[in-house]
Amino acid sequence: MPATDAPTPSREQDEPNALPPEVYRQATDQADLAISITDNRANILYANEAFSRVTGYGTGEILGRNESLLSNQTTPRGIYEEMWATLRAGKAWTGRLLNRKKDASLYLAELNISPVQDGAGRTSHYLGMHRDITELHHLECQVRNQKRLIESVVDAAPVVFALMDTQGVVRLDNHEYKKLVTDLGVPEPAHLIMDMACPGWRQKILAQPSACQFVAREARVDQPRGNSRWFSCSCSLIRMHDDSANGFFCGDSMTGLLLAVNDISFLRAEQERARIAALQAMLAEEERIASIRESLSAALFRLEEPMNVMTSAVNLMQRRDPTSARVLNEALAASREYVEGLRQVIPPHGPETHVGVNLNEVLRDVLEICTPRLLAAGVVVDWRPAPTLPHIPARPMQLRVLFKALLENAIEAMNGKGWTRRELTLSTTRAADCIVVRMEDSGPGIPDDVKLHAFEPFFSTKTGSGRHLGTGLARAQQIVSDHGGIIDLEDRNGGGASVVVELRIDGDPL
Repeated sequence: MPATDAPTPSREQDEPNALPPEVYRQATDQADLAISITDNRANILYANEAFSRVTGYGTGEILGRNESLLSNQTTPRGIYEEMWATLRAGKAWTGRLLNRKKDASLYLAELNISPVQDGAGRTSHYLGMHRDITELHHLECQVRNQKRLIESVVDAAPVVFALMDTQGVVRLDNHEYKKLVTDLGVPEPAHLIMDMACPGWRQKILAQPSACQFVAREARVDQPRGNSRWFSCSCSLIRMHDDSANGFFCGDSMTGLLLAVNDISFLRAEQERARIAALQAMLAEEERIASIRESLSAALFRLEEPMNVMTSAVNLMQRRDPTSARVLNEALAASREYVEGLRQVIPPHGPETHVGVNLNEVLRDVLEICTPRLLAAGVVVDWRPAPTLPHIPARPMQLRVLFKALLENAIEAMNGKGWTRRELTLSTTRAADCIVVRMEDSGPGIPDDVKLHAFEPFFSTKTGSGRHLGTGLARAQQIVSDHGGIIDLEDRNGGGASVVVELRIDGDPL
């Protein structure tokens, strides 16, 4: 056979890996996704079996018909306008339409329509793929409705809710939580409350999540301007699924913390009023006894001075006038016996053991008790507590006596005739291993000569008829020393005096 008579190789023979056109057709016919091909006016030229299953129309019934046959005429017109504008621009369009099947039942179709262009770049056909997502839409609506229902219930609850992940990020909260952000002036109140109710929770949630669970623990947050908030808190563990793509097959569930916080400030305020009234009576009794002890100690101190002088005189008289010296010695012995008897009636210090004390609470008690006197003197108080303070081992009643005495000294310093600027700043801060309490007044200040003797026993600047001399700051220094702390006087910027008390967090080191 001449070479010229040899058959021309087919495209399939030249390209052994190319798929025959029939395979493309069979794949399209057997695809589970509804596929249709239309002309550029949306008249159906081809539809596969899946298209018939979705719409209910047989192939013979649908060919040559326009795609608008499937429209229920209730899809917003703007969607169709957007679709055709996109297709005429030569771009694919994806969206959802409400369609109607042959049996008149409605279904929600998710469509993807792509323009098919010829060699000249003109759109000659449209390739459409769509699926019935009615059931998926139903499930999506159920999930959204349940989510909204849960959010509505949570937001309507008068309890603060906050859901945190293992990093402490608040994933879900409610309206009460957002109000708490504004009220407390902190970005995440959940962190502040957890720090008080469950110290070390950030480490525990990673190592031992169950240790973060608790029920009905109370937390107190002190705020400027004298406001305090009490909360009853509960925390439980929540298992959350990893929502990343990698977590679809191999993701582990994550542990979350659901914090529920109930504001019990009103209840505690009522309890506090009753407690402050009882505390005021106890503190008044303690001050009365301390005043008696102070007065008797001062009297004994004054009596011992002339007796010491008389003792020196008797020693000088022993050689010159033994008889007179003996008489004076007998008188001195009787006087010492009476002085010792007087010493025995000095009220002893009442027993008080060390307990865990929050200095913010002690100072709040003192401010509550001294409020009437502060108002009467026209003193404006700027209360600046640290949001949280650790408890220190201390004698709470002695600390109340200490700070009440310092506060009353400040009031008296500013209460002078003609003194118009009456401001008191009281603050607490934590510095390393101690807690610092600073009390600043806008009074006339403390002269240097007085500052040198302020902590000496029985020294006082109080004078005048009928006024108790007092013992200055000696008793205050003694209370601070008993707690292993220090007290100091400083000049205040802009005038006035500042008293600084530092108390160790680990308590009395002795």
